[in-house]
Amino acid sequence: MKRKIYKDLLNWKENSINIPLMIIGARQIGKTYIIKEFCKNEFENYIYINLLDNPQIVDLFEQSIPTEEKFTKMQWILNENIDIEKTIIFFDEIQLSEKLISNLKYFCESDKPFKIICAGSLLGVKINRFHSSFPVGKVKMEYMYPMDFEEFLMATSSQGLIDEIYKCYNEVIPMTKALHEKLLNLYRLYLCIGGMPQAVQNIVDVNQNIFDFDKTIVKNIIESYLNDMNQYIMNNTEKSRIEAIYKSIPGQLGNVSNKFQYTKINSNARSRDYESAMQWLISSTMIYKCNLLKTIQIPPKAYADEEYFKLYISDVGLLTSLLEIQYNDILLDNNFLYKGNIAENYVAEQLVRNGVSLYYWKSNSDAEIDFILYNEDGLIPIEVKASDNTTSKSLNSYAKKYEPKYAIRISSKNFGFENNIKSIPLYAAFLIKWLHL
Repeated sequence: MKRKIYKDLLNWKENSINIPLMIIGARQIGKTYIIKEFCKNEFENYIYINLLDNPQIVDLFEQSIPTEEKFTKMQWILNENIDIEKTIIFFDEIQLSEKLISNLKYFCESDKPFKIICAGSLLGVKINRFHSSFPVGKVKMEYMYPMDFEEFLMATSSQGLIDEIYKCYNEVIPMTKALHEKLLNLYRLYLCIGGMPQAVQNIVDVNQNIFDFDKTIVKNIIESYLNDMNQYIMNNTEKSRIEAIYKSIPGQLGNVSNKFQYTKINSNARSRDYESAMQWLISSTMIYKCNLLKTIQIPPKAYADEEYFKLYISDVGLLTSLLEIQYNDILLDNNFLYKGNIAENYVAEQLVRNGVSLYYWKSNSDAEIDFILYNEDGLIPIEVKASDNTTSKSLNSYAKKYEPKYAIRISSKNFGFENNIKSIPLYAAFLIKWLHL
């Protein structure tokens, strides 16, 4: 399956290949597959080294010998004579060797043409808690996420549909009614299965028949995430807190207060006790954090309230499974508890995958804007609606108080621009990053 990160890999090859590339992302999002495809397609030779299968290489890099000597001995272990002029080396599950990560500096500074790419399932956590000397400035880091809705369309539909979305978005013209309905149906299908490549491949294999979709795929991914929490965390107290936060997020999306509350986990829970556990989940990219902006000023990061925030699950298919929502209710667009929250989680995912930092706004009178986008036009309010009922006192309240250049409403309504509000269908949320009117 095609992945948009492939363009980033090509850019690295063309512009900064002397700097080792590190792909950071959660388990089972397709890192190994797409990197192998890139190595196979773009280089004469490649060496794949999975540290899970090669503990002797992990032991080798623990030794207090020059990195050049480690590289020589690594070739002996692999029984390979590596031609570094023609070969790219892919270290997978590199989080298992902190010393190897530190030694990436050698490959960057060497006068030899090393080409090194690496990935791992909990690299974000490893980097966040690095104990050795991290090679700052000597490693290029790229984040990878589950498939966004555009990538889902690449796998399940024609390129023509994607082209139409871009055209309507750029020209601010309505989508043809039949195509609009087709894309909304595909969006709802995406809500059911999410963007994990294995799940997407399965729905492709069964010709998009949701009744033939293997639900155990998503359940097994959730189980593997929980296993990671148990496998890589030695402190039992922190382990239980991490799992408790993760399992609490789906239910808390519907909080009346619209913020994450530790007391929903445990009535005696305090934020300082759970801070480390929450940061572990954020660093693992299993969840996304959206901070409250009490003051609408630039830059928003300086005015983010760290005490008030919302948390989102990294993949809407995982969220749907955790909430045990029946697929029919989603596909038929029925009203049900968490419908609006699922749509909001979906939009959060699309924004994150475009590099957008997540913020929201809430007034003293309980008016709330789901997301605040910071772009070349300033601070732009984004409201998310799960249906075509777009009446909103909150958006009007925000616009009256802060007079943004325009506002964005994401809903099941077609493309349009009216009353200084840009209407974007839910299926086009993946385009939101830098907006020009």
